[in-house]
Amino acid sequence: MKILVMNGPNLNFLGIRDKAVYGSEDYDHLVGMIKDKAASMGAAVECFQSNHEGDLIDRIQKAYSDGTDGIVINPGALTHYSYALYDALGSYDTIPMIEVHISDINSRDEFRKVSVTAPACDAQIIGHGLKGYLEAMDLIAERSGK
Repeated sequence: MKILVMNGPNLNFLGIRDKAVYGSEDYDHLVGMIKDKAASMGAAVECFQSNHEGDLIDRIQKAYSDGTDGIVINPGALTHYSYALYDALGSYDTIPMIEVHISDINSRDEFRKVSVTAPACDAQIIGHGLKGYLEAMDLIAERSGK
């Protein structure tokens, strides 16, 4: 099984940006957690982060033909306004896609309560901290049947 874990704008600043909301662990720690989880599942994993919407869209499109069995995505702020990302995620339904948010977006700023990308995904995990990524990987395995 091959899982693609994608992170959008500012996720590379974990451990630096608003520690009260996102915690003190940095992005490398998150990647380590994801890789450890993949190893325990016997899965291959790729972690991809970009602050650029087009790069994220290009990677989603590439996943269609590169053997990816599921996508875990934290679109960051793009969650709330990127219809282009929504279209990319919704372009094909051959693999499970799970949206993850470290914080509980429903208890934050009003604009954060709306996810335009979630309807293109199979599920959404919010407010479980970094462990939400690991939960999403379990869902990918369950839903992909691998």
